[in-house]
Amino acid sequence: MHTPTKHTVPVLQAGRSKILPLSTLAATLLLGGCALPTYQQVQMAEGEAAVMQGPGPRHNGTPLDGILACLSHRIVAQQGGKAPLSVAVGDIKDYTGKYSQGDGNVVTQGGALMVYSALGKLGGAIDVRERFDTRVAELELAYTDRRQLGDGNSHALADDKGQRAVPWLPYYGGSILKSDYYIIGGLTEVNYNIQSGGIEAQINQIGPRYRVFTMNVGADLRIVETRTLRVVRAVSLQKQIVGREIGAGIFRFFGSNLFDINAGSKDLEPVQLGVRTTLEQGVIELISTITQTPAAPCLEKTGATEQAKATATPPEEAPPAPTPAPAQPTAAAPQAAVATEPLQESTAAALTAMDVVFEENSNRIAQQSATAAETVATRLRAGQGVRMALLAREREADQNPTRRDELTDARIQALRNLLAQHGVPPDQIRITWRPSPGDNTVHRYGAGYRLLAKLQVTP
Repeated sequence: MHTPTKHTVPVLQAGRSKILPLSTLAATLLLGGCALPTYQQVQMAEGEAAVMQGPGPRHNGTPLDGILACLSHRIVAQQGGKAPLSVAVGDIKDYTGKYSQGDGNVVTQGGALMVYSALGKLGGAIDVRERFDTRVAELELAYTDRRQLGDGNSHALADDKGQRAVPWLPYYGGSILKSDYYIIGGLTEVNYNIQSGGIEAQINQIGPRYRVFTMNVGADLRIVETRTLRVVRAVSLQKQIVGREIGAGIFRFFGSNLFDINAGSKDLEPVQLGVRTTLEQGVIELISTITQTPAAPCLEKTGATEQAKATATPPEEAPPAPTPAPAQPTAAAPQAAVATEPLQESTAAALTAMDVVFEENSNRIAQQSATAAETVATRLRAGQGVRMALLAREREADQNPTRRDELTDARIQALRNLLAQHGVPPDQIRITWRPSPGDNTVHRYGAGYRLLAKLQVTP
C-alpha cells in the first residue's frame, strides 16, 4: 500500500500552536471503520498500461443460504421418493416508481432472476420450470415445426410415404413439461429516511460528526396453482436497510493560509442485497406452504444468529416445525390423552408429519395450512399415514383453560369436517395427545406457536 508523504499543519490548542502530522490526522479519522479492499496492478498485454484488479468473483450469498439448504433437505426427506413439485416464476416487477436522474432505478429490475436463484438454492427439492424468458425455446420449436431444426444426425421418420431418413428433428408434441405452481408479484416499497439522527460537535471549527439513517424496501409475492389459478398463499415482506457516516474536519485560517481538511467514511448496507434477501424469505415461506414443510427447525440447525432468525422466520408468517406423535399413543377420547411435557421432533418418524395452523382465537384454518386436508387425502390414497400437529399463536396462552379447551374442541371438529369433505371418514382420525382439562401449561412449538393437540390419520 502506498505510504503518503508526511506533511504537518499547525493546529491551535489552548491558545498555543501545536504541529500535528497530517498523515496521523488522516489515519485517526479513517479508523472509524474505513477498510480498503486489496487490489493489484496487472499489465494485461505488452505495451498496455497496467489496470487495477480487485477481489475476484464469488458466490453471491445471503444470510438465508443455510436456511434454504436445510429446507431443501427437509423437503426431500418428506417426499419419500416421490417426484418433486414443479414451480415456475413469472415477472417480478418493480412497482415502486422510484427513479433517480443520476443513478437510474433505485431497486433492481431483476426480481424474477433473484427468485429463480433462490429456487436454485433448494437443489433437487423443487423442479424449476422456465416461463420467464422462453424466446429461444419457442424459436427452436418454430424451426422444428418447419422442419428446419437438426442435430447433425439422420432420423427415421414413418409417414404415408413409408419409413425414411430425414436430417431434421421429428416432433410429435408433448416435450414441454407442465408446472404445478408459479410465483409472481413485485417490489412494492422503497421508503427513504424512516429514521435518521446523528451528532456533530465543533470547537473553533474543528470536530467530528456521526450520522445514521434507515430506509426500507418491500415486496409482495404470491404462489398460484397453475391448473386452477388458485392463489395458494400471498406474503408481504419488508426489510430495513441501515447506513452511517463518520467524519471529522478542520476549517481554519492560520496566518494567511486557509486549511480545509475533511476525512471520514460512509457505510451503507447494499440495497439490492436487501431486496434479494427479502425475496428469498418470500420463497422460503411460499415453498414451505405448498410442500407442507415448515422451515422453523432449520433456524437452529443452521446456527442462525438472532438477526438472521428475525429475517428468516418471523413468528407471524412462517409455519413451525413438524412434531411426531407420542411413541405409544393413548385412547382417542378428546380429553383422555394427556402429556405433561411438549414432545420433541424425531428424525425417524414412521408417519408423514404435517402441521395445521389455526387463525388466532378462531377455528378457521390459517392460509399457510389451506391445502392440509387435500394433502392428507392424497397421501391416504397413496397408502401413507399422516400425523398432524394442531397449532395456534403463542399469544393465545393468556385465555382461561376452559375457553381454551372449548376452542380446541371446535378446531378439532372443524378439521374433521374439512377432512370429511375430502373423503376422509371420521373413524380414520384419532387424537393421540392433548392437554388435560384445566391444564394452563403453554406447550411451545417452534417460533411463536403453541401446540393444541396431535391427531393421527391412518389409511
